[in-house]
Amino acid sequence: MISGLPLLLSFLAGICTLLGCFALFFVKDFKKGYLSFFLGISAGAMIYLSFMELLPQAIKALGLLSSNITFFLGILFIGLVDLIVPHHFANYCTRNGIKHDKLMLSGFMVAVGITIHNFPEGVAVFMSSLGSIKFGVLIAFATALHNIPEGVAVATPIYFTTRSKLKAFGYSLLAGIAEPLGAIVAYAVFRPYLSSNFLSYIFAFVAGIMVYISFDELLPSCFENSQGHTAIAGIVVGMLVMALSLNFM
Repeated sequence: MISGLPLLLSFLAGICTLLGCFALFFVKDFKKGYLSFFLGISAGAMIYLSFMELLPQAIKALGLLSSNITFFLGILFIGLVDLIVPHHFANYCTRNGIKHDKLMLSGFMVAVGITIHNFPEGVAVFMSSLGSIKFGVLIAFATALHNIPEGVAVATPIYFTTRSKLKAFGYSLLAGIAEPLGAIVAYAVFRPYLSSNFLSYIFAFVAGIMVYISFDELLPSCFENSQGHTAIAGIVVGMLVMALSLNFM
């Protein structure tokens, strides 16, 4: 039977794409600064957690060489996913001046891209939670924060093309539900191998995934549109939240 709390964390992190969808509907003036701040918090949280907790824990259990190899394998893995299915989602948030058929296609493609990218994120949240509920909660929090603007990115082109809130909601839900699906698949595949050492490898691998996401996706996006100070504020807040959480959890 699948562990309830790790699966719940994966579900909650993924379903935050719907918060982005609702923000599009109910926040009349969704400013670019909001997006930069949220992306900055997520990047700061992921980078801090990766280098201050996940990788050190793996090094302590496995040694420096094995941990670093696994860390870079995590980077390579998510890099290959990004190469095969790119999803530069921030660009779609402001493209309302192009033809509707092209905008609809863009919305569909970014939804598919984010769905595929969310699958390994669900694996990361779930597997980390099996090793440490504390780490699982913190990774889920950081993942949830960057899923909010992803929800905006998915819903925006669909809504402005179709004027259908239901369709925008459906595409956002599809992108978000990939995370708990990733958790279920991960449990089915890796259940026979679960051990303390195996979970330490997972920590190093997840650290690589989160560092890549932060440097390839979150940081470039949150510094766009002359929002540098807002982005830095978000990054610092994200790191501070992780630091406080690790001390008090």
